[in-house]
Amino acid sequence: MSATQISAPVKDHLHLLASLVLLVLFGWVLIREFTGFRVAGAVDGPLQALILLAAVSSLVAHARQLQWQYVLSAAAICGGLGSVAFLTSENAGIPLGPLVFGPAAGTQLTSKLPWTVPCLWIVVVFNSRGVARLMLRPWRKLKTYGYWLIGLTSTLAMLFDLGMDPFLARLNRYWIWQPTKFPLTWAGAPLINFPGWGLVTLFMLAFATPLLIKKQPGQKHHPDYHPLLVWTGALLLFALAEGQHGLWAAVAMNATVIVAVLIPAIRGGRW
Repeated sequence: MSATQISAPVKDHLHLLASLVLLVLFGWVLIREFTGFRVAGAVDGPLQALILLAAVSSLVAHARQLQWQYVLSAAAICGGLGSVAFLTSENAGIPLGPLVFGPAAGTQLTSKLPWTVPCLWIVVVFNSRGVARLMLRPWRKLKTYGYWLIGLTSTLAMLFDLGMDPFLARLNRYWIWQPTKFPLTWAGAPLINFPGWGLVTLFMLAFATPLLIKKQPGQKHHPDYHPLLVWTGALLLFALAEGQHGLWAAVAMNATVIVAVLIPAIRGGRW
């Protein structure tokens, strides 16, 4: 057996372990948000660990149905292209808007890029795609299913960023937005940031999608709710933290998105 051919029971145990550790970290960070025991702008070890475990658990969940080499290759594409998008935004202001990274984002992989950035992109893209698969499950036999999946994944990534940015940028100072010529912002973020996330995700999926398609259909798998739990759980964390700081527009947006996504995703999973 090669390193990439891990048995199904081992994959299931790895997935269970990663999910349990992720759940514990999620609870820890959630409690700290309520107690206010954190310092804005300072390095936040538990939150960074939560981001890392969310990325790891997302990869392990996908590896239950795909071989590891495909999952890791897709992760490299998402993390790599997402990192390039942030670096070009820091230097030229496109495609996400002008920004600079704060020290809270963690140790830098290069002279400018924190290690949390590729992990964030993996979390957002992999789980947005998993949620989109649940929502589109009743239509998975359509010839245009693949195009709908890519489009919906990009839309969900944009909606996720609407909830994530006030939490990571405004409250935790992972990155600091620079002034632009356009006065309208969302919790300090330039509006170009959000369609930028959708377009970058669309570009990633053009390369990563072939790697994430199961090569040997064979056995039918039950719907995977792991991406839905990670995706909605993260938005819940964002909403609770934003509510603690009076960002009620962001709270209302997160709550609306959670309800709008949960209903069709659960319905699709039961199809």
